Amino acid sequence: MDTHLKEEKDKRQNVETFSIRTDLAIEAREMLKEKNGDIDDGIVVKNEETDTMNITYVEILNENGSKAMGKPQGNYITIESEKLKENDVSSHQEISHKLLECITELAKAKEDTVFLVVGLGNWNITPDALGPKVVNKIFVTRHMYSTLPKELNGSVRPVAAVSPGVMGITGIETGEIIKGIVEKMKPDVIIAIDALAARRFNRINATIQLSDTGISPGSGVGNTRMVLNEETLGVPVIAIGVPTVVDAATLVNDTMDTMISEMKEAAGKESQFYDMLENMEGKERYQLIYDLLDPYAGNMFVTPKEVDAVIDRLSGIIAGAINSAVHPGIEIEDMGRYTC
Repeated sequence: MDTHLKEEKDKRQNVETFSIRTDLAIEAREMLKEKNGDIDDGIVVKNEETDTMNITYVEILNENGSKAMGKPQGNYITIESEKLKENDVSSHQEISHKLLECITELAKAKEDTVFLVVGLGNWNITPDALGPKVVNKIFVTRHMYSTLPKELNGSVRPVAAVSPGVMGITGIETGEIIKGIVEKMKPDVIIAIDALAARRFNRINATIQLSDTGISPGSGVGNTRMVLNEETLGVPVIAIGVPTVVDAATLVNDTMDTMISEMKEAAGKESQFYDMLENMEGKERYQLIYDLLDPYAGNMFVTPKEVDAVIDRLSGIIAGAINSAVHPGIEIEDMGRYTC
């Protein structure tokens, strides 16, 4: 085949497979609403709002809802707050307490429940280092649980934590590492933390998502590995994620949506320019996005410049909530005494 023709064919295939990349159930729900209106089959959405945060509960009840959302059946809880980007200690404690409440509800732990906390991601890349940083702050007790004083009965549970790295560092599938640990350790509940990708840039580092459906390491950057869930591991998996990056193509696509909308309004319905913009959708727009980004930025992900400080704060908020959820006798405010 002629090289030029092959390039054009590959380009068309890329355009046809272009899709909005997001790991957030709330954004999948928004896109479904944009497409189908308020008609939901098998999806229940509830909202809660405080002065500090907005909480959205999405429950996918059946196969119809799962197919429409593109996500497994189960519960998804999204906490959104601009305060997560700021150094606001009181707001962070309030968010951490809400996160604690959500983890406790999803885990349904008993007094002797054994937890395994898994920090997914690459500790060498800041936007992907959330999981390993959380694990560094987890109060692990499994190795000394049998020797703890009787006075602490019911206050702490056996907890282990691991950060398995990524396949590019270890040469081992992350899922294989976790599965091996699970088979040997036999935990009752796994809590997995990972960085995610969002559609909207304003949700970057300002959103925490929890779910009881497991997680697929690397999905946020289009590098999906073995899914970690109850089906593959034989253990319930609670996933906690924060969107730290946005796909460049998705960002451009949404920017173009806004731009076209503004230009249509300025052009007026009677103009030919309006008609051209009105008809510029679907594959034509994706083709333009592809041409703009390829070959220099076709696989680019964008993150804010202050990501280092934000990831440190987020890891503390999430770790504090997890520690208090798995150790009911320890308050979030006291966790600094037990962790570094």
